[in-house]
Amino acid sequence: MSVLTTSSAWIALQQHYREMKDFSMRNAFDRDAGRFKQFSVELNGILFDYSKNRINEETLPLLIDLAKHAQLEAKIEAMFSGAEINTTEKRAVLHVALRNRSNRPIYVHGHNVMPDVNRVLVQMRSFCERVRSGAWKGFSGKPVTDIVNIGIGGSSLGPKMVSAALKPYGSPDLSVHYVSNIDAGDLLSTLSQLSAETTLFVIASKSFGTQEAMVNAKSARTWFLNLTGNDYGAISKHFVAISTNTELVNEFGIDTQNMFDLWDWVGGRYSLWSAVGLSIALYIGMDNFEALLQGAFEADEHFRLTSFDKNIPVIMALLGIWYNNFFGAESHVLLPYDYSLRYFSDYMQQGDMESNGKSVDLNGQKVDYDTGQIIWGQQGTNGQHAFYQLIHQGTKLVPCDFLAAANSFSDLPDHHEILVSNFLAQPEALMRGKTHDEALQELKPGQRNDSVLVASKVFEGNKPSSSFLYKQLTPETLGSLLAFYEHKIFVQGVIWNINSFDQWGVELGKLLAKAILPELKNNEITQSHDCSTNGLINTYKKLRQT
Repeated sequence: MSVLTTSSAWIALQQHYREMKDFSMRNAFDRDAGRFKQFSVELNGILFDYSKNRINEETLPLLIDLAKHAQLEAKIEAMFSGAEINTTEKRAVLHVALRNRSNRPIYVHGHNVMPDVNRVLVQMRSFCERVRSGAWKGFSGKPVTDIVNIGIGGSSLGPKMVSAALKPYGSPDLSVHYVSNIDAGDLLSTLSQLSAETTLFVIASKSFGTQEAMVNAKSARTWFLNLTGNDYGAISKHFVAISTNTELVNEFGIDTQNMFDLWDWVGGRYSLWSAVGLSIALYIGMDNFEALLQGAFEADEHFRLTSFDKNIPVIMALLGIWYNNFFGAESHVLLPYDYSLRYFSDYMQQGDMESNGKSVDLNGQKVDYDTGQIIWGQQGTNGQHAFYQLIHQGTKLVPCDFLAAANSFSDLPDHHEILVSNFLAQPEALMRGKTHDEALQELKPGQRNDSVLVASKVFEGNKPSSSFLYKQLTPETLGSLLAFYEHKIFVQGVIWNINSFDQWGVELGKLLAKAILPELKNNEITQSHDCSTNGLINTYKKLRQT
Protein backbone atom coordinates (compact mmCIF):
# COMPACT_ATOMS: atom_id res chain seq x y z
CA MET A 1 0.00 0.00 0.00
CA SER A 2 1.23 3.50 -0.83
CA VAL A 3 1.80 6.44 1.47
CA LEU A 4 -1.12 8.14 -0.29
CA THR A 5 -3.76 5.44 0.19
CA THR A 6 -2.75 4.71 3.79
CA SER A 7 -2.81 8.38 4.81
CA SER A 8 -5.39 9.59 7.29
CA ALA A 9 -6.59 12.11 4.69
CA TRP A 10 -7.29 9.36 2.15
CA ILE A 11 -9.02 7.14 4.70
CA ALA A 12 -11.20 10.06 5.81
CA LEU A 13 -12.22 10.63 2.19
CA GLN A 14 -13.09 6.95 1.78
CA GLN A 15 -15.41 7.23 4.76
CA HIS A 16 -16.86 10.47 3.40
CA TYR A 17 -17.46 8.81 0.03
CA ARG A 18 -19.49 6.08 1.73
CA GLU A 19 -21.61 8.81 3.29
CA MET A 20 -21.88 10.78 0.04
CA LYS A 21 -22.29 8.15 -2.67
CA ASP A 22 -26.08 8.51 -2.55
CA PHE A 23 -26.00 12.28 -2.01
CA SER A 24 -28.64 14.04 -4.14
CA MET A 25 -27.63 17.34 -5.67
CA ARG A 26 -31.25 18.01 -6.58
CA ASN A 27 -32.28 17.74 -2.96
CA ALA A 28 -29.31 19.85 -1.89
CA PHE A 29 -30.35 22.68 -4.20
CA ASP A 30 -33.97 22.41 -3.00
CA ARG A 31 -32.81 22.74 0.61
CA ASP A 32 -30.15 25.43 0.20
CA ALA A 33 -30.74 28.60 -1.82
CA GLY A 34 -27.19 29.71 -1.02
CA ARG A 35 -25.45 26.70 -2.58
CA PHE A 36 -24.34 28.60 -5.69
CA LYS A 37 -22.77 31.37 -3.63
CA GLN A 38 -21.00 28.88 -1.37
CA PHE A 39 -19.56 26.85 -4.22
CA SER A 40 -18.44 29.41 -6.80
CA VAL A 41 -15.40 31.63 -7.27
CA GLU A 42 -14.80 34.62 -9.53
CA LEU A 43 -11.49 35.98 -10.83
CA ASN A 44 -11.18 38.95 -13.18
CA GLY A 45 -14.62 38.48 -14.70
CA ILE A 46 -14.35 34.69 -15.01
CA LEU A 47 -16.96 32.85 -12.95
CA PHE A 48 -16.21 29.28 -11.88
CA ASP A 49 -19.38 27.57 -10.64
CA TYR A 50 -18.78 24.17 -9.06
CA SER A 51 -22.05 23.97 -7.12
CA LYS A 52 -23.40 21.19 -9.37
CA ASN A 53 -21.00 18.64 -7.92
CA ARG A 54 -21.62 15.80 -5.49
CA ILE A 55 -20.17 17.65 -2.55
CA ASN A 56 -21.32 19.20 0.70
CA GLU A 57 -19.68 21.57 3.18
CA GLU A 58 -17.41 18.76 4.43
CA THR A 59 -16.08 17.56 1.08
CA LEU A 60 -13.71 20.35 0.09
CA PRO A 61 -11.99 20.59 3.52
CA LEU A 62 -11.34 16.83 3.41
CA LEU A 63 -9.92 17.10 -0.11
CA ILE A 64 -7.78 20.03 0.98
CA ASP A 65 -6.40 17.84 3.77
CA LEU A 66 -5.29 15.41 1.07
CA ALA A 67 -3.57 18.27 -0.79
CA LYS A 68 -1.81 19.28 2.41
CA HIS A 69 -0.73 15.67 2.99
CA ALA A 70 0.88 15.83 -0.48
CA GLN A 71 2.66 19.06 0.58
CA LEU A 72 1.03 20.96 -2.27
CA GLU A 73 1.99 24.40 -0.99
CA ALA A 74 5.69 23.47 -0.95
CA LYS A 75 5.42 21.87 -4.39
CA ILE A 76 3.86 25.03 -5.84
CA GLU A 77 6.70 27.08 -4.41
CA ALA A 78 9.22 24.60 -5.82
CA MET A 79 7.82 25.01 -9.34
CA PHE A 80 7.70 28.81 -9.22
CA SER A 81 11.21 29.00 -7.78
CA GLY A 82 12.84 26.96 -10.55
CA ALA A 83 13.48 23.70 -8.68
CA GLU A 84 14.06 20.57 -10.79
CA ILE A 85 10.59 19.13 -10.31
CA ASN A 86 10.88 17.20 -13.59
CA THR A 87 12.96 14.61 -11.77
CA THR A 88 13.57 12.05 -14.53
CA GLU A 89 14.97 14.68 -16.91
CA LYS A 90 16.45 16.78 -14.10
CA ARG A 91 14.83 19.95 -15.35
CA ALA A 92 13.00 22.92 -13.93
CA VAL A 93 9.42 23.46 -15.12
CA LEU A 94 9.03 27.14 -15.82
CA HIS A 95 6.28 27.90 -18.28
CA VAL A 96 5.25 30.33 -15.52
CA ALA A 97 8.48 32.29 -16.17
CA LEU A 98 7.46 32.81 -19.80
CA ARG A 99 4.44 34.85 -18.66
CA ASN A 100 5.95 36.38 -15.52
CA ARG A 101 4.75 39.92 -16.20
CA SER A 102 6.02 41.12 -12.82
CA ASN A 103 9.54 40.33 -14.01
CA ARG A 104 10.22 38.88 -10.56
CA PRO A 105 13.60 37.06 -10.74
CA ILE A 106 13.29 33.31 -11.26
CA TYR A 107 16.49 31.32 -10.99
CA VAL A 108 17.65 28.07 -12.59
CA HIS A 109 21.02 26.91 -11.22
CA GLY A 110 21.63 30.40 -9.91
CA HIS A 111 20.86 32.09 -13.23
CA ASN A 112 17.94 34.52 -13.46
CA VAL A 113 16.04 33.40 -16.58
CA MET A 114 13.93 36.55 -16.91
CA PRO A 115 16.45 38.55 -19.01
CA ASP A 116 16.50 35.64 -21.49
CA VAL A 117 12.71 35.50 -21.59
CA ASN A 118 12.48 39.26 -22.13
CA ARG A 119 15.14 39.19 -24.86
CA VAL A 120 13.14 36.68 -26.89
CA LEU A 121 9.93 38.67 -26.38
CA VAL A 122 11.69 41.75 -27.76
CA GLN A 123 12.96 39.71 -30.72
CA MET A 124 9.45 38.38 -31.35
CA ARG A 125 7.97 41.88 -31.22
CA SER A 126 10.48 43.25 -33.72
CA PHE A 127 9.94 40.37 -36.12
CA CYS A 128 6.14 40.48 -35.83
CA GLU A 129 6.05 44.21 -36.49
CA ARG A 130 8.14 43.81 -39.63
CA VAL A 131 5.96 41.02 -41.00
CA ARG A 132 2.62 42.55 -40.06
CA SER A 133 3.56 46.00 -41.44
CA GLY A 134 4.72 44.54 -44.74
CA ALA A 135 8.30 45.67 -44.19
CA TRP A 136 9.43 42.03 -44.31
CA LYS A 137 9.49 41.04 -47.96
CA GLY A 138 9.75 37.67 -49.65
CA PHE A 139 12.22 36.83 -52.41
CA SER A 140 10.10 38.58 -55.05
CA GLY A 141 9.51 41.72 -52.99
CA LYS A 142 5.99 40.84 -51.91
CA PRO A 143 4.83 40.94 -48.26
CA VAL A 144 3.78 37.85 -46.33
CA THR A 145 0.13 36.83 -46.60
CA ASP A 146 0.27 33.30 -45.17
CA ILE A 147 2.06 31.77 -42.19
CA VAL A 148 2.56 28.00 -42.00
CA ASN A 149 3.53 26.63 -38.60
CA ILE A 150 5.22 23.24 -38.87
CA GLY A 151 5.55 21.32 -35.59
CA ILE A 152 4.14 18.37 -33.71
CA GLY A 153 2.42 17.94 -30.35
CA GLY A 154 2.60 21.07 -28.23
CA SER A 155 4.43 22.91 -31.00
CA SER A 156 1.25 22.71 -33.05
CA LEU A 157 -1.76 21.96 -30.82
CA GLY A 158 -1.32 25.00 -28.58
CA PRO A 159 -0.69 27.64 -31.26
CA LYS A 160 -3.45 26.19 -33.46
CA MET A 161 -5.96 26.27 -30.61
CA VAL A 162 -5.09 29.85 -29.58
CA SER A 163 -5.03 31.19 -33.15
CA ALA A 164 -8.50 29.79 -33.78
CA ALA A 165 -9.78 31.04 -30.43
CA LEU A 166 -8.51 34.58 -31.00
CA LYS A 167 -9.40 34.90 -34.67
CA PRO A 168 -11.35 38.13 -33.99
CA TYR A 169 -7.98 39.68 -33.09
CA GLY A 170 -6.22 38.32 -36.18
CA SER A 171 -4.80 40.48 -38.93
CA PRO A 172 -7.10 40.70 -41.97
CA ASP A 173 -3.97 40.60 -44.12
CA LEU A 174 -2.68 37.30 -42.75
CA SER A 175 -3.85 33.70 -42.72
CA VAL A 176 -2.28 31.13 -40.43
CA HIS A 177 -2.05 27.39 -41.11
CA TYR A 178 -0.86 24.46 -38.99
CA VAL A 179 0.81 21.31 -40.29
CA SER A 180 1.67 18.52 -37.86
CA ASN A 181 0.60 15.16 -39.29
CA ILE A 182 3.28 13.16 -41.10
CA ASP A 183 0.52 12.02 -43.47
CA ALA A 184 1.40 13.88 -46.68
CA GLY A 185 -2.21 14.90 -47.10
CA ASP A 186 -1.87 17.41 -44.26
CA LEU A 187 1.03 19.30 -45.84
CA LEU A 188 -0.14 19.00 -49.44
CA SER A 189 -3.65 20.26 -48.72
CA THR A 190 -2.14 23.29 -47.00
CA LEU A 191 0.45 24.05 -49.70
CA SER A 192 -2.15 23.75 -52.46
CA GLN A 193 -3.70 27.01 -51.24
CA LEU A 194 -0.46 29.00 -51.09
CA SER A 195 2.01 31.02 -53.13
CA ALA A 196 5.72 30.56 -52.48
CA GLU A 197 6.20 34.31 -52.95
CA THR A 198 4.04 35.25 -49.95
CA THR A 199 4.36 32.31 -47.54
CA LEU A 200 6.39 32.33 -44.33
CA PHE A 201 7.19 28.95 -42.71
CA VAL A 202 7.71 28.77 -38.95
CA ILE A 203 9.55 25.54 -38.08
CA ALA A 204 9.03 24.73 -34.39
CA SER A 205 11.34 21.98 -33.15
CA LYS A 206 13.47 22.36 -30.04
CA SER A 207 16.10 19.88 -31.26
CA PHE A 208 15.46 20.48 -34.98
CA GLY A 209 15.48 16.70 -35.18
CA THR A 210 11.89 15.67 -34.41
CA GLN A 211 11.02 13.27 -37.22
CA GLU A 212 7.51 14.45 -38.09
CA ALA A 213 8.34 18.15 -37.94
CA MET A 214 11.56 17.88 -39.92
CA VAL A 215 10.20 15.61 -42.65
CA ASN A 216 7.36 18.09 -43.16
CA ALA A 217 9.81 21.02 -43.03
CA LYS A 218 12.09 19.46 -45.65
CA SER A 219 9.13 18.67 -47.91
CA ALA A 220 7.96 22.28 -47.56
CA ARG A 221 11.46 23.44 -48.46
CA THR A 222 11.45 21.20 -51.55
CA TRP A 223 8.06 22.64 -52.59
CA PHE A 224 9.43 26.14 -52.08
CA LEU A 225 12.64 25.53 -54.04
CA ASN A 226 10.75 23.94 -56.93
CA LEU A 227 8.75 27.15 -57.26
CA THR A 228 11.74 29.49 -56.95
CA GLY A 229 14.10 27.86 -59.40
CA ASN A 230 16.12 26.26 -56.59
CA ASP A 231 17.02 29.65 -55.14
CA TYR A 232 18.55 28.49 -51.84
CA GLY A 233 19.25 32.09 -50.87
CA ALA A 234 15.51 32.75 -50.79
CA ILE A 235 15.01 30.25 -47.95
CA SER A 236 16.17 32.79 -45.37
CA LYS A 237 13.35 35.12 -46.38
CA HIS A 238 10.63 32.48 -46.05
CA PHE A 239 11.70 30.15 -43.22
CA VAL A 240 12.30 30.93 -39.53
CA ALA A 241 13.09 28.53 -36.71
CA ILE A 242 12.14 28.04 -33.08
CA SER A 243 14.91 25.83 -31.80
CA THR A 244 17.98 25.42 -29.61
CA ASN A 245 20.10 23.76 -32.33
CA THR A 246 21.97 26.52 -34.17
CA GLU A 247 24.00 24.08 -36.25
CA LEU A 248 21.02 22.22 -37.71
CA VAL A 249 19.05 25.44 -38.24
CA ASN A 250 21.95 26.88 -40.24
CA GLU A 251 22.36 23.63 -42.17
CA PHE A 252 18.67 23.78 -43.14
CA GLY A 253 19.30 27.18 -44.74
CA ILE A 254 17.61 29.39 -42.16
CA ASP A 255 19.41 32.58 -41.15
CA THR A 256 20.25 32.05 -37.48
CA GLN A 257 19.32 35.69 -36.84
CA ASN A 258 15.78 34.45 -37.48
CA MET A 259 16.10 31.65 -34.93
CA PHE A 260 14.12 32.09 -31.72
CA ASP A 261 15.48 30.46 -28.57
CA LEU A 262 13.87 27.86 -26.34
CA TRP A 263 15.16 26.42 -23.10
CA ASP A 264 15.13 22.93 -21.64
CA TRP A 265 12.80 24.10 -18.87
CA VAL A 266 10.03 24.71 -21.44
CA GLY A 267 8.00 21.52 -21.91
CA GLY A 268 6.41 20.97 -25.30
CA ARG A 269 2.80 20.92 -24.09
CA TYR A 270 3.43 24.14 -22.13
CA SER A 271 5.32 25.91 -24.90
CA LEU A 272 2.73 28.17 -26.56
CA TRP A 273 3.77 30.86 -24.07
CA SER A 274 7.31 30.83 -25.51
CA ALA A 275 8.63 31.57 -29.00
CA VAL A 276 6.61 28.53 -30.07
CA GLY A 277 3.75 31.03 -29.94
CA LEU A 278 5.37 33.07 -32.73
CA SER A 279 2.64 32.09 -35.20
CA ILE A 280 0.07 33.32 -32.68
CA ALA A 281 1.90 36.63 -32.22
CA LEU A 282 2.27 37.09 -35.99
CA TYR A 283 -1.45 36.55 -36.45
CA ILE A 284 -2.93 38.53 -33.53
CA GLY A 285 -0.07 40.98 -32.94
CA MET A 286 2.43 41.17 -30.13
CA ASP A 287 0.26 43.40 -27.94
CA ASN A 288 -2.47 40.77 -27.93
CA PHE A 289 0.04 37.97 -27.41
CA GLU A 290 1.34 39.78 -24.34
CA ALA A 291 -2.26 40.23 -23.17
CA LEU A 292 -2.55 36.43 -23.39
CA LEU A 293 0.56 36.19 -21.21
CA GLN A 294 -0.92 38.73 -18.79
CA GLY A 295 -4.10 36.68 -18.35
CA ALA A 296 -2.04 33.58 -17.64
CA PHE A 297 0.15 35.52 -15.19
CA GLU A 298 -2.93 36.69 -13.27
CA ALA A 299 -4.09 33.07 -13.01
CA ASP A 300 -0.56 32.08 -11.90
CA GLU A 301 -0.63 34.64 -9.12
CA HIS A 302 -4.09 33.50 -8.07
CA PHE A 303 -2.84 29.90 -7.96
CA ARG A 304 0.34 30.80 -6.10
CA LEU A 305 -1.15 33.10 -3.48
CA THR A 306 -4.81 32.15 -2.90
CA SER A 307 -5.92 29.84 -0.11
CA PHE A 308 -6.89 26.41 -1.38
CA ASP A 309 -10.58 26.81 -0.54
CA LYS A 310 -10.88 29.76 -2.98
CA ASN A 311 -8.23 28.62 -5.46
CA ILE A 312 -9.81 27.79 -8.82
CA PRO A 313 -7.15 25.38 -10.18
CA VAL A 314 -6.85 23.62 -6.81
CA ILE A 315 -10.62 23.14 -6.57
CA MET A 316 -10.74 21.87 -10.16
CA ALA A 317 -8.00 19.37 -9.37
CA LEU A 318 -9.54 18.20 -6.11
CA LEU A 319 -12.92 17.62 -7.74
CA GLY A 320 -11.14 15.50 -10.35
CA ILE A 321 -9.45 13.48 -7.60
CA TRP A 322 -12.83 13.04 -5.86
CA TYR A 323 -14.45 11.52 -8.95
CA ASN A 324 -11.44 9.63 -10.31
CA ASN A 325 -10.26 8.01 -7.10
CA PHE A 326 -13.41 7.64 -5.06
CA PHE A 327 -16.32 7.44 -7.52
CA GLY A 328 -14.32 5.52 -10.14
CA ALA A 329 -14.97 7.97 -12.99
CA GLU A 330 -12.57 7.09 -15.79
CA SER A 331 -13.05 10.12 -18.03
CA HIS A 332 -13.72 13.83 -17.92
CA VAL A 333 -15.38 15.75 -20.75
CA LEU A 334 -14.72 19.37 -21.80
CA LEU A 335 -17.67 21.12 -23.45
CA PRO A 336 -17.01 24.66 -24.70
CA TYR A 337 -20.17 26.38 -25.91
CA ASP A 338 -17.97 28.66 -27.92
CA TYR A 339 -16.99 27.96 -31.54
CA SER A 340 -13.75 29.83 -30.95
CA LEU A 341 -12.71 27.03 -28.56
CA ARG A 342 -13.27 24.23 -31.07
CA TYR A 343 -9.72 22.90 -30.55
CA PHE A 344 -9.74 23.36 -26.78
CA SER A 345 -10.47 19.75 -25.86
CA ASP A 346 -7.83 18.50 -28.34
CA TYR A 347 -5.24 20.73 -26.71
CA MET A 348 -6.17 19.86 -23.14
CA GLN A 349 -6.28 16.17 -24.02
CA GLN A 350 -2.55 16.28 -24.66
CA GLY A 351 -1.91 18.58 -21.71
CA ASP A 352 -3.66 16.28 -19.25
CA MET A 353 -3.15 12.76 -20.58
CA GLU A 354 0.51 13.18 -21.54
CA SER A 355 1.18 14.78 -18.17
CA ASN A 356 -0.65 12.45 -15.80
CA GLY A 357 -0.91 9.23 -17.79
CA LYS A 358 1.64 7.60 -15.45
CA SER A 359 1.63 4.37 -13.44
CA VAL A 360 4.93 4.86 -11.59
CA ASP A 361 5.38 7.36 -8.76
CA LEU A 362 8.29 9.69 -8.07
CA ASN A 363 10.05 6.89 -6.20
CA GLY A 364 9.80 4.52 -9.15
CA GLN A 365 7.12 2.42 -7.48
CA LYS A 366 4.00 1.11 -9.20
CA VAL A 367 0.99 3.09 -7.96
CA ASP A 368 -1.97 1.30 -6.35
CA TYR A 369 -4.54 3.97 -7.30
CA ASP A 370 -5.91 5.42 -10.51
CA THR A 371 -4.11 8.38 -12.08
CA GLY A 372 -4.91 10.56 -15.11
CA GLN A 373 -8.43 10.54 -16.45
CA ILE A 374 -9.33 10.21 -20.13
CA ILE A 375 -9.94 13.75 -21.40
CA TRP A 376 -12.26 14.25 -24.34
CA GLY A 377 -14.93 16.57 -25.63
CA GLN A 378 -16.41 18.68 -28.39
CA GLN A 379 -17.94 22.09 -28.79
CA GLY A 380 -21.57 22.55 -27.88
CA THR A 381 -24.16 22.18 -29.25
CA ASN A 382 -22.72 19.58 -31.64
CA GLY A 383 -21.94 17.22 -28.78
CA GLN A 384 -25.58 17.23 -27.69
CA HIS A 385 -26.43 15.37 -30.88
CA ALA A 386 -23.45 13.02 -30.61
CA PHE A 387 -22.60 11.72 -27.13
CA TYR A 388 -24.66 13.52 -24.47
CA GLN A 389 -27.04 10.56 -24.45
CA LEU A 390 -24.36 8.47 -22.75
CA ILE A 391 -23.64 11.18 -20.19
CA HIS A 392 -27.31 11.65 -19.31
CA GLN A 393 -28.61 8.08 -19.33
CA GLY A 394 -25.62 5.79 -19.73
CA THR A 395 -24.04 3.59 -17.07
CA LYS A 396 -20.80 5.58 -16.76
CA LEU A 397 -20.19 8.59 -14.54
CA VAL A 398 -18.67 11.35 -16.67
CA PRO A 399 -17.92 14.64 -14.87
CA CYS A 400 -18.26 17.62 -17.25
CA ASP A 401 -16.77 21.08 -17.65
CA PHE A 402 -18.93 23.61 -19.51
CA LEU A 403 -17.46 26.87 -20.85
CA ALA A 404 -19.24 29.84 -22.44
CA ALA A 405 -18.92 33.54 -23.16
CA ALA A 406 -21.71 35.99 -22.32
CA ASN A 407 -20.87 37.91 -25.49
CA SER A 408 -19.92 36.54 -28.90
CA PHE A 409 -17.66 38.26 -31.43
CA SER A 410 -19.80 36.94 -34.26
CA ASP A 411 -23.54 36.69 -33.90
CA LEU A 412 -26.74 36.45 -35.85
CA PRO A 413 -30.21 37.10 -34.44
CA ASP A 414 -31.12 34.50 -31.80
CA HIS A 415 -27.95 32.41 -32.29
CA HIS A 416 -26.09 33.34 -29.14
CA GLU A 417 -29.13 33.22 -26.87
CA ILE A 418 -29.96 29.73 -28.13
CA LEU A 419 -26.35 28.65 -27.62
CA VAL A 420 -26.24 30.00 -24.06
CA SER A 421 -29.65 28.58 -23.21
CA ASN A 422 -28.22 25.14 -24.02
CA PHE A 423 -25.06 25.88 -22.03
CA LEU A 424 -27.26 26.63 -19.02
CA ALA A 425 -29.79 23.87 -19.56
CA GLN A 426 -27.44 20.92 -19.93
CA PRO A 427 -25.78 21.20 -16.48
CA GLU A 428 -29.21 21.73 -14.92
CA ALA A 429 -30.56 18.65 -16.69
CA LEU A 430 -27.54 16.59 -15.64
CA MET A 431 -28.01 17.68 -12.03
CA ARG A 432 -31.82 17.44 -11.77
CA GLY A 433 -32.62 14.53 -14.01
CA LYS A 434 -36.24 13.48 -14.47
CA THR A 435 -38.18 11.33 -11.99
CA HIS A 436 -40.63 8.57 -12.80
CA ASP A 437 -43.55 10.82 -11.84
CA GLU A 438 -42.25 13.66 -14.00
CA ALA A 439 -41.87 11.28 -16.94
CA LEU A 440 -45.47 10.13 -16.47
CA GLN A 441 -46.79 13.68 -16.37
CA GLU A 442 -45.28 14.63 -19.74
CA LEU A 443 -46.83 11.63 -21.52
CA LYS A 444 -50.28 11.50 -23.05
CA PRO A 445 -52.81 9.46 -21.05
CA GLY A 446 -52.70 6.61 -23.54
CA GLN A 447 -48.92 6.32 -23.19
CA ARG A 448 -48.73 6.15 -19.40
CA ASN A 449 -49.32 2.42 -19.24
CA ASP A 450 -46.30 1.80 -21.48
CA SER A 451 -43.80 0.92 -18.76
CA VAL A 452 -40.89 0.65 -21.20
CA LEU A 453 -41.55 4.12 -22.59
CA VAL A 454 -41.86 5.58 -19.09
CA ALA A 455 -38.62 3.93 -17.94
CA SER A 456 -36.83 5.18 -21.05
CA LYS A 457 -37.81 8.76 -20.26
CA VAL A 458 -36.49 8.71 -16.69
CA PHE A 459 -33.19 10.51 -16.14
CA GLU A 460 -31.24 9.50 -13.07
CA GLY A 461 -29.68 12.95 -12.77
CA ASN A 462 -27.07 13.64 -10.10
CA LYS A 463 -24.43 13.92 -12.83
CA PRO A 464 -21.65 16.31 -11.78
CA SER A 465 -20.50 19.35 -13.73
CA SER A 466 -18.63 22.61 -13.32
CA SER A 467 -19.11 25.74 -15.43
CA PHE A 468 -16.94 28.64 -16.56
CA LEU A 469 -18.78 31.77 -17.66
CA TYR A 470 -16.88 34.85 -18.85
CA LYS A 471 -17.76 38.13 -20.49
CA GLN A 472 -15.97 37.51 -23.80
CA LEU A 473 -13.09 35.37 -25.01
CA THR A 474 -10.40 38.04 -24.93
CA PRO A 475 -6.67 37.20 -24.96
CA GLU A 476 -6.54 37.84 -21.19
CA THR A 477 -9.50 35.56 -20.51
CA LEU A 478 -8.10 32.77 -22.67
CA GLY A 479 -4.72 33.07 -20.97
CA SER A 480 -6.32 32.68 -17.56
CA LEU A 481 -8.47 29.72 -18.59
CA LEU A 482 -5.50 27.85 -20.04
CA ALA A 483 -3.40 28.51 -16.94
CA PHE A 484 -6.22 27.23 -14.70
CA TYR A 485 -6.21 23.91 -16.54
CA GLU A 486 -2.41 23.68 -16.55
CA HIS A 487 -2.27 24.16 -12.79
CA LYS A 488 -5.13 21.72 -12.26
CA ILE A 489 -3.04 19.06 -14.00
CA PHE A 490 -0.02 19.91 -11.84
CA VAL A 491 -2.01 19.70 -8.59
CA GLN A 492 -3.37 16.29 -9.50
CA GLY A 493 0.13 15.07 -10.31
CA VAL A 494 1.36 16.31 -6.92
CA ILE A 495 -1.40 14.45 -5.08
CA TRP A 496 -0.77 11.27 -7.10
CA ASN A 497 2.99 11.67 -6.45
CA ILE A 498 3.85 11.35 -10.13
CA ASN A 499 5.99 13.39 -12.52
CA SER A 500 3.59 15.43 -14.65
CA PHE A 501 6.37 16.82 -16.83
CA ASP A 502 8.03 13.90 -18.59
CA GLN A 503 6.48 11.75 -21.33
CA TRP A 504 8.56 8.62 -21.71
CA GLY A 505 5.47 6.74 -22.86
CA VAL A 506 5.73 8.31 -26.32
CA GLU A 507 9.26 7.01 -26.89
CA LEU A 508 8.85 3.26 -27.41
CA GLY A 509 6.57 3.56 -30.42
CA LYS A 510 8.98 6.06 -32.01
CA LEU A 511 11.93 3.71 -31.54
CA LEU A 512 10.07 0.77 -33.03
CA ALA A 513 8.91 2.91 -35.96
CA LYS A 514 12.53 3.77 -36.75
CA ALA A 515 13.37 0.08 -36.78
CA ILE A 516 10.42 -0.76 -39.03
CA LEU A 517 10.96 2.07 -41.55
CA PRO A 518 13.89 0.48 -43.44
CA GLU A 519 12.02 -2.83 -43.52
CA LEU A 520 9.21 -1.17 -45.46
CA LYS A 521 11.65 -0.08 -48.16
CA ASN A 522 12.92 -3.51 -49.17
CA ASN A 523 11.24 -6.43 -50.89
CA GLU A 524 12.33 -9.09 -48.42
CA ILE A 525 9.93 -11.10 -46.26
CA THR A 526 10.06 -9.60 -42.77
CA GLN A 527 10.40 -12.06 -39.88
CA SER A 528 11.99 -9.95 -37.13
CA HIS A 529 8.81 -9.11 -35.16
CA ASP A 530 5.87 -10.95 -33.65
CA CYS A 531 3.73 -12.83 -36.17
CA SER A 532 1.05 -10.12 -36.24
CA THR A 533 3.48 -7.27 -36.97
CA ASN A 534 5.33 -9.43 -39.51
CA GLY A 535 2.03 -10.24 -41.19
CA LEU A 536 1.02 -6.59 -41.38
CA ILE A 537 4.41 -5.50 -42.75
CA ASN A 538 4.47 -8.20 -45.40
CA THR A 539 0.86 -7.52 -46.41
CA TYR A 540 1.68 -3.80 -46.69
CA LYS A 541 4.56 -4.58 -49.04
CA LYS A 542 2.37 -6.84 -51.15
CA LEU A 543 -0.38 -4.22 -51.39
CA ARG A 544 2.13 -1.53 -52.39
CA GLN A 545 3.34 -3.70 -55.28
CA THR A 546 -0.06 -4.50 -56.76
